[in-house]
Amino acid sequence: MDHGRHQAPAEYRADEGCLTLLIRIPVRIVVLVVVLPVRMARDALVVAARAAHRTLLRPLGRALVRLYEPVLVPLGHALMWPAAAVFVWPWVALWRYALVPGVRYGLVVPVVWLYESVLTPVGHGLRWANRELLAPAGRGIRRAVGRVLLVLVALPVTGLWRYVLVPLGHGAAWLVEHLVVRPLRWLYREVLTPLGHGAAWLLDKPARGIAAIGTGLWTAAVWLVRTLLFTPLHWLHRRLLSPLGREIAAAFGIAWQVAGYVSRALGRAIAWLARHLVGAPVAWAYRTVCTPVGHFLRDRIRGPARRAAAEAGRAARSALRSAGETVRRARRDAWRALVGGAWEPEPREPGRRVTRRLGTTQQTTTVPSAAPEPEISSPGEKNAERG
Repeated sequence: MDHGRHQAPAEYRADEGCLTLLIRIPVRIVVLVVVLPVRMARDALVVAARAAHRTLLRPLGRALVRLYEPVLVPLGHALMWPAAAVFVWPWVALWRYALVPGVRYGLVVPVVWLYESVLTPVGHGLRWANRELLAPAGRGIRRAVGRVLLVLVALPVTGLWRYVLVPLGHGAAWLVEHLVVRPLRWLYREVLTPLGHGAAWLLDKPARGIAAIGTGLWTAAVWLVRTLLFTPLHWLHRRLLSPLGREIAAAFGIAWQVAGYVSRALGRAIAWLARHLVGAPVAWAYRTVCTPVGHFLRDRIRGPARRAAAEAGRAARSALRSAGETVRRARRDAWRALVGGAWEPEPREPGRRVTRRLGTTQQTTTVPSAAPEPEISSPGEKNAERG
């Protein structure tokens, strides 16, 4: 909107007449009426695009970025197996178990067998026949036909050309040279050339007069065209078209600035109304209603639900781990009961500490990395002693 605000006004030449001053104001008014809707429409589109980017596209992009890892990535991983099962595996199976065996045993194997068993022997036979039979026969036929053509065609034609046509051509050329060319050359040099020089000498002075008349006519035509055509066109361009073009250009610039001022004022009015009629109530509702409700949902519902889900996941993993350990022990015991074998100590759990307790038979340990547990008796033992 501020483009061209500080530009200097258009400078006009000193030879502007009353016609320029008369057409200046009407042209500017008409151009302003034409340019104002275009400028307002352009400013409205710019404001709408910025608002859409700020209120719709940017939050949508941020929401997609936030949903990418926790939602879209697991959803893509979950849809990968059904998609592969529907779109990839059938084509792979079709290629591997239908097309490849079909092409191999239905096309490649028969073609290879045909090439090795049929075409190769046939080709070897044809090559032997060509080398041993057809090539010698062809060379003999070529030599015989060449000698026949040499005797019946080449020798007669060569004798006819050398002993008949060449002497006849030389005689015809001598006759044409002495009966046609030399008489014509003498006629041109001794008769026609002197006659041409005499005619040119006789027509020399009239040709100069004709050239002078043509020059005068050309000068008069040039003067008429310059006076009747180019001078009025030059005056029209300098006095009418050039001032009118300058005024229209200046009017477009001023109209674009005025339309920018009007559009900016209208935009500010619409923004003020939107801020006080829509923005302020929405901000108040978001600050006083949505924010407390969101905090309540985050602190009272989403947090406990997340913690409960984490506890349930840990409990499920612990139960699955315990079930797996129980199954492994039962399998080892069943195998030992069936086939026999020495007793194997149970593997120690990764997180279990090797310690000693009071009242146990194992008072000392030989494990270097085992830390002694505080010598405190269990509550059950204390209760038993008191009782």
